[in-house]
This record gives sequence, structure tokens and C-alpha cells, in this order.
Amino acid sequence: MAIVYKQLHDFVNLLDPDANTILNMTPEEAEAAVRSGDPERVRGIEGSFAIVSKEGAEVTMARSIGRPMRYFMAKQVEGPLLVVAERIDEIHEFLKERELHHQFNPAYTRMVPAHHVVRLQVVGCPDPNPEYTRYLVPERESLPADLEEIGRAYVGAMANECRKWLAELPEEEPIGVLFSGGIDSGSVFLVLYHAMLDMGMNPARLKAFTLSVGEGGKDVRQARDFLDTMDLSLFHEVVEATPEELDYRETIEVIEDYKQRDVEAATATLALCRLIRARYPEWRYLADGDGGDENLKSYPIEENPELTIVSVLSNPLLYHEGWGVDRIKHSLTYSGGHSRGSVRTWATARRFGFMTFSPYSHPDVIQVSEGIPFIELTDWDHDRLYRLKGEVVRRGVKAITGLEMPVNPKRRMQEGTVSEDHFRTVFADDESVYRQYFQSLYRA
Repeated sequence: MAIVYKQLHDFVNLLDPDANTILNMTPEEAEAAVRSGDPERVRGIEGSFAIVSKEGAEVTMARSIGRPMRYFMAKQVEGPLLVVAERIDEIHEFLKERELHHQFNPAYTRMVPAHHVVRLQVVGCPDPNPEYTRYLVPERESLPADLEEIGRAYVGAMANECRKWLAELPEEEPIGVLFSGGIDSGSVFLVLYHAMLDMGMNPARLKAFTLSVGEGGKDVRQARDFLDTMDLSLFHEVVEATPEELDYRETIEVIEDYKQRDVEAATATLALCRLIRARYPEWRYLADGDGGDENLKSYPIEENPELTIVSVLSNPLLYHEGWGVDRIKHSLTYSGGHSRGSVRTWATARRFGFMTFSPYSHPDVIQVSEGIPFIELTDWDHDRLYRLKGEVVRRGVKAITGLEMPVNPKRRMQEGTVSEDHFRTVFADDESVYRQYFQSLYRA
């Protein structure tokens, strides 16, 4: 017997359209592209976005990796209710207003996976599964095994995103870079600096913010050395915090997640954003190097028992999207990879009213990175893989800007801003502590 679905009765879109950074078309054109469901048209949207459109009984959603988008299906007497929002707590609060919150559980919310067009053809009881169509399909190993050419293409794509973003900003608005002096934040800062000069803009608008907690970690020294080497130290500003200003409980409430490394990194970012806001009440725009590690597959594989270098290099977009929507390991609630982890930067900055810009997470840059012939360049060797990122980005920055960028070893933000002694007092050493606290937020 065929199942008969009830037509969509109600739909609520809580997304903030002003939070999108669309670089090549109007918001109306971008929504029309998503509404069409055509993956090629959606792929044509440049920038960072989360867009939902409803036409009749069909709802279509798409997002880039840097903007979260969640949805929840509630039941009403008169029919189903689909709520789309950026945050889990926004959905919960809306359902409380409708007195439907007794149906809510954070695990029942769904994250739209990045780089996919998601279509709900019919919404009713029973709820059908959404349809996923990938809109970002990078050609793998499309670049030659030439580090100079790879660097020029990769950093060139990132620089192109920076130039388009700068052209859209209000004139004279200051721009901050969350800066550790590492490869990603360092390259973003240098490319922005070079682009502003090239575009006739005042580089005095630019500032590199580095967090230092207590007696500080290694990032402050690294950041100072980086900018001193480039003779750009006048752009540097150290933002000091006490260990007491790092509260992982607040962070969990902000990022609505419990993954250990993400909680730690977001706790540091949250403190930095709070202090920048206190110092500069009118500041709006922050840039960062989020996504650079994923693009160049720069994570210590040995720390994850589920990964091998074969799985990392053989699975496209593994660090970006996790195992993918067609795998059992895919989480409907959180998506995977950077598609999940990008919230650590997005949500913390949004909490204090900042608009963030993460050029390495834009589709055009990701597409270039997936064209790198990783296997040929590394021959499955861990150390060669870990060195590759610095070689590619250093060469790319030189090719695009003419600047010789220092290359420092990879270090997580939370480990660079907090001393080892304070780290043990601020953070839990067991992820279950974070999970339990998150779950407690929605208990009756």
C-alpha cells in the first residue's frame, strides 16, 4: 500500500540573511539558485552562505562549510512544522514559544551537510528522508606535482577570495585577523596586507590580534617573531586574558558541541573575541585561517586510531566533511569534519557581534586544494605530508605577494595561548565531561 504524506503545513526560517558573505551575486539571485535545486547553479555562489527556500511543498537548503544551518521537524495538530535556524537553541526557543518544546531533543535536530543541496520533497508523517545532491565536486589530482605551481594556484585562489571580500567591505572599516603567526593565519594576514596595498586601501585598517593567557603560551612569541621578520610589527596587538576568563561551560553553550579539541579551541577564541569587543566596541570584521589544516590534510594522523594515511589520502574531502552522507558513520545531528568543527570559530565570533571571513574554507579554495596530487608528492609518508603544507603556502605567498613568509610548526590555538600548567586547570581531560554538560542544558 502506498504511503500518503501530508503536505507541508508550516515553515519558519530563522536564518539571518545578513550573515551571508556572497561575493558575486545578490542575495535574491543566490536564493533563486538554491531554490532551483540545480547543483551547478549553487556551485556558482561564491563566498560563505546558508540559504533555504520553500516553494509549494518542497524545501531546498544549501550551505558552504563556514556557516551552520540546522532544521527540526515538529508536529502540530493542524500539520507538521519545519524550523530552520543557525543554532540549536534558536530552534528550542522558537518551539517553546509555540508550546511544542516537549517534542524537542537536541539530538533530533539535523545539520545540513556542507557542499550539498538538500531537498525535502514532501514533509509530513512519516517524515521522508531528505535528498542530498553534491554541488562541490572537485577534480582530484588535477594539478601537476610542482610545488611552485601548486602554491601559486592555492594561495592565488585564497587571495582572490580576499580581494573580493575587501571590495565589498564599507570603506575605512577596520579588519582584524585572529593571528598566531602560524601558516594559515600568517598567510591570510600577509595576503590581506598585500591586497589592500594593491587595491589602494589604507593598510592601517588592518590589525593582527594574538591571545595571551596568564604568562602566555608560545603563540605570542611566535606571532611577534613572524611580524618582526616581515617588518610588520606595528600591526600586532596582544590581547591578554587570565585563566579564569576561559570557561569551557560557556563555550559549550555557545558552540553547542562537546568535541574535545573543538571545545578547547573555541574556549580560547571566545575569550579573544570577548576581549576585542571590550576594547573596540564598534569593530565588526574578523578574518582567520580556519580551513587551512583541512585543505592540506595537516593533522597528526597518529592521534586518531580510526585513521591511516591511506584513508586520509584516498577519501576526498575527508577532513572537510567527515566520511560523507552516504556512510553509516555520518552524523545527522552534526555532519562531519570541518563541516562540524567550523562552528568553533563562527559561533564564538557571532556571540560578540563579529562578521567572520575564512577564505580557506570557501569552495573555490577547497576545489584547488583537492587538485593537489598528495599521493605522488608524499608517497604515503606521514612526515612528507606534514611538511607539505608549509612548502606549498610559503611558495604561494611568495608567488602572489612577493613576500618571504616564515613557516612555523603547526600548533593548536589552545596549546599556543595557554601554558601547559594552566591548560590542565582550565580544561577537562575527558570528552565525556563536555558531553554530559551539553546534555544537561536541555534537561527539564
